[in-house]
Amino acid sequence: MSKRLFTPARLSGLSLVSVLFLAACAVPPSGTDAQDIVNYEAAVASIGCALVTEPDYLAVGLQTGLSREQLVEMTQYQLAAKRAETLPEGGIKLITGVCA
Repeated sequence: MSKRLFTPARLSGLSLVSVLFLAACAVPPSGTDAQDIVNYEAAVASIGCALVTEPDYLAVGLQTGLSREQLVEMTQYQLAAKRAETLPEGGIKLITGVCA
């Protein structure tokens, strides 16, 4: 049984408000909601805050239930919202929350 790093009870109200505020500037993928964003960020944090290789995407997909297309779009959303940055060797790294 896997242990979730973050639960809705552990998230601060400010984090969710920040996500919703940023959503006005950068549009999350179609078919996703604020909870999907929280789940994505927790899943990426659980693998070291970076998405670089195919196994990284597979692990995050298993944890979130998002499709590969949604993961790519969510990653693009995180970059547009300035919650992630591209890495010189390829891939991205989250730069907010526990990954800051």
